[in-house]
Amino acid sequence: MTVAAAKKMSFEEFLNYDDGTDTLYELENGELIPMPSESDINQRIAMFLVACFLRLGIPSYHLRMKAEVAVHSRQVGVRVPDVVVYSEELANVMQEATRSLILMDMPPPLLVVEVVSPNQENRDYRYKRSEYAARGIAEYWIVDPMGQKVTMLEWVEGFYDERVYTGNEVICSPLFADLKLTVAEVLQG
Repeated sequence: MTVAAAKKMSFEEFLNYDDGTDTLYELENGELIPMPSESDINQRIAMFLVACFLRLGIPSYHLRMKAEVAVHSRQVGVRVPDVVVYSEELANVMQEATRSLILMDMPPPLLVVEVVSPNQENRDYRYKRSEYAARGIAEYWIVDPMGQKVTMLEWVEGFYDERVYTGNEVICSPLFADLKLTVAEVLQG
């Protein structure tokens, strides 16, 4: 039996796509990928991090959950990180936006955080890593509740340097030096 290949979606088609539901989608190499509902622990971790950034003095207009970020792999795609921290320049650009979508011609976010969901490890550790690096995002955190670790990636000369933290180790963020969080605290949300 022959199965017809699904038509690849262009970035422009993605921008205009509406299936009448509240489903969030990522666009990966022309394929529309529905984002599954987040587990309770993933939601708690994301909210905990937003609260920590607020306590650090980062203004609320610099923080987003589930903002869309245009990235480039084989073609322009869109990722939906769990937490995004904007620079002042990006926050100013986004004030006029009608959609929480950071386009390729906009400044990159300072930080994106992905909380790993079951069966999504390759996407978070491999694909998104190269896409976010190509986008010039200064820090990319991979919070992995199943692996009980936080991988902090710092953008240095076009590539990410990686540091993995576990247990009671304090996560050292070059961007947010005053942030004193242990992996255990983050994973508890």
